[in-house]
Amino acid sequence: MNSPHAVASTAATEAEEPVRTVVLIGLDGFGRQHLLNLARLTAGGRAKLIAGVSFSDPGPEIRGDIPVYQTLAQAYEAGHHPDIVIVSTPINTHFELAAEALQAGADVLLEKPPTATLDQFTQLMTVAETCGRRVQVGFQSLGSHALPAITELLTGAQGEPGLIGELRAVGATGLWLRTVSYYQRSPWAGRREMDGVPVVDGVVTNPLAHAVKTALHIAGAKTLDDVAELHTELHHAHDIEADDTSIVQLRTTAGIPVTAALTLCAAEQQDPWITISGTEGEAIFYYTRDELVVRPNTQRPGYAEIGPQTYQFERTNLLENLIDVQDGVTRLDGTSAQLLSPLADHGAFMRVLEAVRTAKAPQGIAEEHLSWSGEGEDAHPVLTDIELHLARAVKAAPSSFSSLGVPWAAPPASTGQLSVHLNGSSLPVMDLRSGSDISPTDSPRPFLDQIRTLGGVVVTDQQPLDHTWHLGVGVALQDVNGTNFWGGRTYTRETGRYVWRDDHGRIEPTSEQVTEAPLGQRLDQQLTWVDPPGAAVLQERRETSVSIDAAHPSGWIMDFASTLSPAGAQAVSLGSPGSNGRLQGGYGGFFWRLPALGEAEFFTAEAKGEEAVHGSHTSWLAVSADFLPLPSRAGRAGPATLIFLREEGNPDPWFVRHASYPGVGMSLAWDEAVLATPGESVRRALRVMVLDSRLSSAQVADHVG
Repeated sequence: MNSPHAVASTAATEAEEPVRTVVLIGLDGFGRQHLLNLARLTAGGRAKLIAGVSFSDPGPEIRGDIPVYQTLAQAYEAGHHPDIVIVSTPINTHFELAAEALQAGADVLLEKPPTATLDQFTQLMTVAETCGRRVQVGFQSLGSHALPAITELLTGAQGEPGLIGELRAVGATGLWLRTVSYYQRSPWAGRREMDGVPVVDGVVTNPLAHAVKTALHIAGAKTLDDVAELHTELHHAHDIEADDTSIVQLRTTAGIPVTAALTLCAAEQQDPWITISGTEGEAIFYYTRDELVVRPNTQRPGYAEIGPQTYQFERTNLLENLIDVQDGVTRLDGTSAQLLSPLADHGAFMRVLEAVRTAKAPQGIAEEHLSWSGEGEDAHPVLTDIELHLARAVKAAPSSFSSLGVPWAAPPASTGQLSVHLNGSSLPVMDLRSGSDISPTDSPRPFLDQIRTLGGVVVTDQQPLDHTWHLGVGVALQDVNGTNFWGGRTYTRETGRYVWRDDHGRIEPTSEQVTEAPLGQRLDQQLTWVDPPGAAVLQERRETSVSIDAAHPSGWIMDFASTLSPAGAQAVSLGSPGSNGRLQGGYGGFFWRLPALGEAEFFTAEAKGEEAVHGSHTSWLAVSADFLPLPSRAGRAGPATLIFLREEGNPDPWFVRHASYPGVGMSLAWDEAVLATPGESVRRALRVMVLDSRLSSAQVADHVG
């Protein structure tokens, strides 16, 4: 990337430019910032504030030496005919005031969001076009000189590839806090509507609207037609109508996922940021301070020595930019100045606002999931583990609080539970997730979630921050005839490393049946493995049964079997990173993602420790550990032991990870691919014993015997 400071376009001003006259509507609140900016531009001979409009007396310290009127019409009647009208008023007044100013012959600087409804937005577009006037929307971050630099990071310069590759996803993270007094400052604060008039004062559309808009801009989502899919998940911990903790999931028509994960219930206020994920690295844009942190992929050839780089940028003021356009200023590159935030470029944002406005009322968050900091008007709610929840949502983009299993969100997409029968009653020991709410790049698939001991200790994790494509317990493979059914990046022999490709498949259930047994239940599933174009590649029969361990009633047993067959008449190659050249990286097949562990031991009858048991073919493998609590999820922490026993004839070596992340699997394609041919299915089976206490190697051997 060239010097970040060199990519910023700078206006070359002409001599003897006219001083542009301005009327400011809304002198208090954010209007005070406009007054400071106008004072700067007045000193520079670019603008002059000739009048103000305020719905109430702003006080002499704000009025200064300008006349103040109660309506814009009164200002015009008094002879004020400004070049520019700034509208800095409550959201529900934006449309009428902006339309009035346009029809009076002025250009408008309109605070965000532009209007309170999508219909008002389209009407305002028509008014501006009919009047031949300009509307600049006050998303100040769009004036940042970092934005052209981000474009260069992704597209490169002079034919060279971008430093972080092609754009893969964009995320917005906002960790702010708002006190009780914030929502007491005006009647419309925290309202969805007032007296039947839309207000839409939620975290997505007002306090952290800049985060949403900046993410959309970077993803190329500007107009109404740039949005292909859109979902919202709205919550509130404050006693308000609107949302204060929300997720927006959007996919552009170009296929770029955009996730905005936002809250006003953080423990401490942080500068919000935009995560730009490329195929060869990422960049973090702190838009409030115009700072860009670039992190190239060091595994990319020639980039091993390039570490994180931080750049600081300047910003073009949006009012000054509007004045430049009015004056016909020519920039240093010879082009005429253009609006940086024109009304037409906010259709995608208005699609988001309209989705928030028309969504069901935000779901309240129960007191048990939050704490309060401060007292009286300075008090504010703090959501437990909200920082981690937002980080996971952006990392697993697009994802939601529901999919992540956050306890105050709606239940995730599931088809029920499996239970063991104990003392005449049924005790659920796992949830059955459909996987339909999993990100496409995490290879959506059914999985077993929240597996727990009889005492309630949770022994699985799903969508963890380190590997969001790790989904509880299930079956996955990274290379099935070239399709990635594992999720994340793909290891290829040609590159000798992991690369992002559009090769992610999905596993869809075609039938599912739960039947009763004397000691528990049995789940039979018929699944279809579907490649990116939508063609069936494999058919799978998956059998899962759970039962009380009759010999050891402190635990229970899971029997798991998977049978893979070609969906067509041709053989199907079942491969892994190991079969594609990655040494001891042959994961794929059965996989159990463990949660965080304390004082963990991985052992077999013959060996102990990750390195010693990884790749072995022993009859059993055990994990004995203190299973640590999952952030804000159901279940509890505690000691437990998992014993994995291979079915006789199962040839797959154990796959074990502990130092980098905790997980256990059986490697279907350890160092070479397995071929599934018509008429000859590939079947693998094992048994898992789930115990509440920690067992030694000798105790496990006795238990297995």
